[in-house]
Amino acid sequence: MLTALEPATLVSPSREAKNRIRGPVYGEMNRRPEDERAPRGEEAPLPRRPRDRERMRGKVYFVGAGPGAPDLITVRGARLLAQAHIVFHDALVHPDILALAPQARIVNVGKRHNGAAVDQRFIHRSLAQAARRCAVVVRLKGGDPTLFGRLQEEIEALESQGIPYEVVPGVTAATAAAAALGVSLTRRGSGRSIALVTPRVGRGETPTDWAAGAAAADTLAIYMGASQAAQVAATLIAQGKPAATPVALVENATLDGERHLLTTLGALLEGIPLETQGPVLILAGRAAEALAARALQTETLPLPLLLSH
Repeated sequence: MLTALEPATLVSPSREAKNRIRGPVYGEMNRRPEDERAPRGEEAPLPRRPRDRERMRGKVYFVGAGPGAPDLITVRGARLLAQAHIVFHDALVHPDILALAPQARIVNVGKRHNGAAVDQRFIHRSLAQAARRCAVVVRLKGGDPTLFGRLQEEIEALESQGIPYEVVPGVTAATAAAAALGVSLTRRGSGRSIALVTPRVGRGETPTDWAAGAAAADTLAIYMGASQAAQVAATLIAQGKPAATPVALVENATLDGERHLLTTLGALLEGIPLETQGPVLILAGRAAEALAARALQTETLPLPLLLSH
């Protein structure tokens, strides 16, 4: 009988851990001048505009919140949250990460597929306005800011107005999913390439041939593709991927509700029921092959296999 993988356990940062992040262990790195401190309170207003000719000019920090679990944010990201005057965050950011900025005004600017979405132009205007009033503005994005998060659009909006910014990397869903499955995204001699792709097309966007180059990679990490999994499989098979190519799906990576599913492109094409509720990362190719080999060593079973839930 197949032994189920242990589901991930959510580890929320304790009060002691939060104090360590903000405390003197990092010395001067954690301190800010008294005149830069944000007002306390959940609904703290923005600081008033200076009356002199030289307006206060702040900086926007694009911070990666990581794949889900709050203790996977970087130390630098946590420190910036502790210093922030205002935080603009994505929809899927864990509440315990937002709790690292109790002094800041918190603004949800998230977008959800087939759900409510904040207009991107509003986000651009809000970031620019906040940077003119606040010293530390955090734009908190799920995963890593540089991957599928409209980062370039927001950077260009700031650059057009001469507003300084900095990008703070985060753990992306592809590496979190591989870690959850206990596999490597690359392998010496046989897994030298990985493609990070998404088939998702936003409203008003022109579709692109995302699979043309990606299909040649040893492993594909497919973001935001679960809702169109059958079409994804059909596209990859049309590009030459065998229907027997192993595929692993990870839902809610690093969170309590994490689930893993091992299947094949052929099974996805036939439309196996996924019934997902959280974000899903799809790994296809060499990385999933290692997982399939491990499962079949335990007991030979037809795919798909629900490995954990």
